[in-house]
Amino acid sequence: MSDSGHFKKNLLCYGDNLTFLKNITLFPDECVDLIYLDPPFNSKRPYNVLFKDVDGTPSAAQIQAFDDTWQWDQDAADKLLEIQAVAPAPLVELLKALYGFLGHSEMYAYLVQMAVRLVQLHRVLKRTGSLYLHCDPTASHYLKMVLDAIFGAKHYLNEITWKRSFAHSDTKQGMRRCGRIRDILLLYTKTSRYTWNPVYVPYDESYENSFYRHVEEETGRRYQLTDLTAAKPGGDTSYEWHGKKPYKGRYWAYSKANMEQFEQEGRIVCTKSGMPRYKRYLDEMPGVPVQDLWDDIPYAGAKERLGYQTQKPVELLKRIIALSSNPGDVILDPFCGCGTTIDAVETINREKDEEGKRSRPRKWIGIDITHLAIHLIKHRLTRFSPPPVYKEEGKPKDVAGARFLAQKDRFQFQFWALGLVGARAWGDPTKKGADTGIDGVRYFSDDPSGKPKTIVVQVKSGHVKLGDVRDFRGVLERQRAAIGVFLTLEEPTKEMKAEAAAAGHYHSPGLHKDYPRLQILTIAELLADPEPTSPRCLRIPAGSNLTFREAEKYEPADPSDGSLDLLEPMADYETPG
Repeated sequence: MSDSGHFKKNLLCYGDNLTFLKNITLFPDECVDLIYLDPPFNSKRPYNVLFKDVDGTPSAAQIQAFDDTWQWDQDAADKLLEIQAVAPAPLVELLKALYGFLGHSEMYAYLVQMAVRLVQLHRVLKRTGSLYLHCDPTASHYLKMVLDAIFGAKHYLNEITWKRSFAHSDTKQGMRRCGRIRDILLLYTKTSRYTWNPVYVPYDESYENSFYRHVEEETGRRYQLTDLTAAKPGGDTSYEWHGKKPYKGRYWAYSKANMEQFEQEGRIVCTKSGMPRYKRYLDEMPGVPVQDLWDDIPYAGAKERLGYQTQKPVELLKRIIALSSNPGDVILDPFCGCGTTIDAVETINREKDEEGKRSRPRKWIGIDITHLAIHLIKHRLTRFSPPPVYKEEGKPKDVAGARFLAQKDRFQFQFWALGLVGARAWGDPTKKGADTGIDGVRYFSDDPSGKPKTIVVQVKSGHVKLGDVRDFRGVLERQRAAIGVFLTLEEPTKEMKAEAAAAGHYHSPGLHKDYPRLQILTIAELLADPEPTSPRCLRIPAGSNLTFREAEKYEPADPSDGSLDLLEPMADYETPG
């Protein structure tokens, strides 16, 4: 059984994965059992987290999770120098050769940025560990060379093809190529002593009809008749069986005692020639060991999708985890996005074996560079009961940390602050255009009709004054929002508080309570509250939160035994397109 060793808790990290991976204290050598990474593919497309509003119409919010475009800049040049100083010689020579072919292109920048991270991932991987790199054919051939240079070509196991969708019918719209329906998973190991647990998939119908064509009349069980002889002798195999001996040059595959046991069980059928054959039942076979073509796992379905355009299905990650990890292992996803790897680990941890027991839980580590992704993951984990325990790294822990983030990247500060009150961003703040006065929204329902109500949020990272609150009050009126929340790093003045109080109250028709219509909250207040998104700190009706798309809820079916069943999702807001 594996020992999670260094990591005693699950870990969720905000920031550049390279910064975390180079932290020897946080990630010492050989501390992780399995790595799955699904980095941007360099396909020159901007990927967005897309939402629909609560009424089902497309929202103005298209929050760019990451811009899948790589360019040669000073950071890429610095990473190349870093590789030349610390990377294995084959990688240094490979990158020199690729430069001669690619030059300072976007593809070369992408490969340099991936290479410096893969060197660190190789360092933190245990000797029994495996790495799955998820990519598409745009750069898979280059990435395979990079992995060969780091892991060694002898530790390459598979190029797995995942059929992620059915046919693309774009020919009538002018598509002049074959439809692209597959992704690539490059599988490498640290050494030859890697973890491997065979996973089986069901036989297809044509195989069953061809090889298991016999049907037992008494039971209806399908079976095939298989040979009872072997090419080499082994033990007690030289005897007659009901007057029959194996064919010339063959031997019995089983001892006489075993053959007698088979006969008692009704497992032996004699052919017309009198030679015995073994009756092998279809329902006793485990299936086909999984091959390198995975066409049985569809893309994330409507009930699973959270609005993340590149979201992968949980079943895909469950297969990877089952193949290449054991109970108690640590699984790392350094580009964790909306948290499918984390979700898959938690799902497996809650499954029971045939005896109704759960195995030792695996631990997970997720890293992402956007606060939006981190908030989606934290929201996604609320579907588990009890929720998993995890430690967070990289987020501001006090006002000084929040101020540092605001100075470093005010957009990420904004995303982080919105998460403190359970809101999501409204529009893309990184794009130029008219300022609507709204940075985020949160939706709720507080009456039997289920009609959604809106909370609008504005985030201020710099100096605030009375006019800012007055302007936001005007926004609140124009948008006809139920409640407005004004988030600020600075303490509000008495005049600002008076202006907020003058906005009056929102009356909840379902709860028959009144709530301040315009609320000013400081970052210090939110950080001091262990549950800032609750109505205790944010004074709003304690109704259902409709802000994010809900994944299927996991709840114990019977608290007495702790078993887990799937329930219907709380809400289902489709991703446009």
